[in-house]
Amino acid sequence: MSTRFPSTLRLSRNLPAVAALVVAVCVAPLAAQWRDVPLDGVPRDANGDPDMSAPAPRTPGGRPDLSGIYFPNMRYFRNLAADIGIENVPMTDEARQIHAARFTGLLGYEEPDAHCLPQGVPKINMAPVPFKIVQTERLVVLVYEAFNLWRQVHLDGREFADDLNPAWLGYSLGRWDGDELVVETRGINGKQWLDHGGLPTSDRLTVVERFRRPTFGRLEIELTIDDPTYYTRPWSATTNATLRLDTELFEFICNENERSTPHMGPHISGPDTALGTDTALETDAQ
Repeated sequence: MSTRFPSTLRLSRNLPAVAALVVAVCVAPLAAQWRDVPLDGVPRDANGDPDMSAPAPRTPGGRPDLSGIYFPNMRYFRNLAADIGIENVPMTDEARQIHAARFTGLLGYEEPDAHCLPQGVPKINMAPVPFKIVQTERLVVLVYEAFNLWRQVHLDGREFADDLNPAWLGYSLGRWDGDELVVETRGINGKQWLDHGGLPTSDRLTVVERFRRPTFGRLEIELTIDDPTYYTRPWSATTNATLRLDTELFEFICNENERSTPHMGPHISGPDTALGTDTALETDAQ
C-alpha cells in the first residue's frame, strides 16, 4: 500500500467530500507503476539520503524551479484560516451565517467535491492527494491527482478578457516577483467552498497566490482572498506542501464505483457529525 498520507487521518461520517478523496490512499506503490525512476538532481546529505533542507533548485534562467510532486498540508484543507483564526477572517454577516451552518458538518452533502465536482481555487491546492508542478519560462501547469484536474498559469504577457466565462478553476496569469511566482486567478464561478469548513465564495472572487520554494523539500503558497460579496476586505493565509520523491500521480476517477450519495443528506445527524468533535485532519507537514 502507498504511504501517500504522512500521518493520522481520522474521518467521521459527515465528511463525504473527504471520503471521496481518501480512496486515493488505496493505490499501488510507485514501484508497481514504474521501474528505474530517475532521481537526478536530488541533493544528498552526508549519509546519502535526500537532503530536503538543501537550497531550492533554479532554472537555467536563474528562477526558482518549482517543479515537482507535492503533498499538501491538510490542516488548511479543513480550515484555511487555521493559522490566523477563523474569528479574524473579515466575513460579512451573511458569510458568517453560511459558514456557521456548514461548519456543523450537517451540510456536507452540499459541498461540491462530495459530488465529484471540482474543489476550485484555492481549495484544490490543499486537497489530500498530491499535485504536480510543471514549470517552463512561459507556462506553469499544475496537475492535480484530485479528480484528474489541471490549471494553466500563463506567463507570456497575455491579459484577462473583459468578460470571462465562469469556471471552477478560473483563469490564471502569472509573473515573477523576485523569487516568488505570483498567480492571479479570476473568472471563478463562485460555486466552490474555500475550505472543507465551508468558507463561502461568490463569482466576484479573485485569488492571488504567491508560490515560493524556500528549501528543496518545501513549497509555500501565500493566498490573498478578495471577494467583496462575502468579505469586507481582502485577507491572506499561507499554506504549505512537502515535496515527494517516492510517488507519482495516479488516475483518479471520482465517479467510478461511487456509493456515497445514498448516504448523504439532511437526515444525517448525531454527535459525531460536527467537525469539532471526532474529526481530525492532521499532517506532519509544517
